[in-house]
Amino acid sequence: MNAEQSTRRHFLKAAGIAAAACAINPLTSIARAAAARKPNVVLILVDDLGWADVGCYGSTYYETPNIDRLAADGMRFTDGYAACAVCSPTRAAVMTGRYPARLGVTDWIRSRFQGGAIPPNQKNPTEYVGGPNDKLLCPPNALWMEREEITIAEALKPAGYTSCHIGKWHLGPDDWYPDKQGFDYNIGGCDYGQPPTYFDPYSRKGQGDIPTLPARKAGEYLTDREADEAAGFIAKHADRPFFLYMAHYAVHTPIQAKADLTAKYQAKTPTDQNNARYAAMVESVDHAVGRIVDTLEQMGVADNTLVIFTSDNGGLLPVTSNLPLRSGKGYPYEGGIREPFIVKWPGKVKPSTECRVPVCSIDLFPTICRAAGVDLPQDRTIDGASILPLLSQTGGLERDALIWHFPHYRGRDVVPYSIIRSGDWKLIKRYEGKPFELYNLKDDLGEAVDLAEKHPEKVKALNARLQEYLKRINAKLPRPNPNYAPKV
Repeated sequence: MNAEQSTRRHFLKAAGIAAAACAINPLTSIARAAAARKPNVVLILVDDLGWADVGCYGSTYYETPNIDRLAADGMRFTDGYAACAVCSPTRAAVMTGRYPARLGVTDWIRSRFQGGAIPPNQKNPTEYVGGPNDKLLCPPNALWMEREEITIAEALKPAGYTSCHIGKWHLGPDDWYPDKQGFDYNIGGCDYGQPPTYFDPYSRKGQGDIPTLPARKAGEYLTDREADEAAGFIAKHADRPFFLYMAHYAVHTPIQAKADLTAKYQAKTPTDQNNARYAAMVESVDHAVGRIVDTLEQMGVADNTLVIFTSDNGGLLPVTSNLPLRSGKGYPYEGGIREPFIVKWPGKVKPSTECRVPVCSIDLFPTICRAAGVDLPQDRTIDGASILPLLSQTGGLERDALIWHFPHYRGRDVVPYSIIRSGDWKLIKRYEGKPFELYNLKDDLGEAVDLAEKHPEKVKALNARLQEYLKRINAKLPRPNPNYAPKV
């Protein structure tokens, strides 16, 4: 057992002792009142929701009054980022505060029905992969996030928090479900990256049903079911500190929506965004946000609850449009990684504020821990930074760069890449084809003008910093394929 595993085990043992003590000796009213002063945390992570898919970020076709109200009651980050342009790496980063490249989860995890078979030794693969027509061999992606990682739920448990995961997990099969990573409740989380369908009984041939979400009412819409489960959890646990991870399956494919909402958008004048069913899915997510906020208010805990709203990667093209951002999900451009990022915390965050400091999925773990008065794990590097100084407008962040690492091929036009953003400058490094693209995001949000040839000194400096960072976090890099046979 290495030092990291030993410390994690000690950490979890202490959490279990604390939980047992609470079960044996019920809290007195004074102790319960003190516990109630710890903030509740609601983290809403939407799947595939683009930066421009929300009213307060510029959409005039999709209607999101409840999400917009969150922004009006809190802080809206203009430069919020997902840790990856696809889902599983971002979800791992959200849970741990660590870069996907450090975790070895750098692409979306293949579910068992998609061929993600668990090896007999239950160890993640280590052999590089690639076909004869691939110029590069790529590092294998993990089939699960290792249990040695400490999640938000595990970090909060010693402080008396009850934790609930609802919706999409996508960080591994049964032995790596949320309940194996500190969550007291797992409603709907499994190895699926998308639901079989959005209508109860949530089942389709070849994929099956959602094993952790029993059918309840034929035809019930999945996003509504998730909202109902969230409201029930809040109502049941309003008298103690709780952490709710509302990880919607929406708005991922299949693009399925309620008929009445779809009809509403079919009657609207389209913009660059014109998919009525997708618009209806977005509105269903907005209704769920409203349901959660209303329940917090009804239970009298809204003023003591930190609510965070964001997404795991950019909007999927051509289902939606991310304009004025370039491109979408999977790509290294802003449309693939820039997300809605909203924080509401009454009494701590001034309403209707805006922050232009870049923040990222990796910042959620340290921010939530600090808000709850919980120390960060000392046996591992946490790459994220607490954004509490930004929320209180009392300070900034010490870091001067963010990085992304996607050492994989994707589709026909995405080759392995890494990214560094420092200040207004963004460098995209590709491991095949044209090596660099350079953009100034302050002047060119749409990444229309590549400045790499004009500023070679900036490319050199940023590339050196990127390489140093990738080495520091032990990122696995693509390798030349010795058996490469180009197509003729």
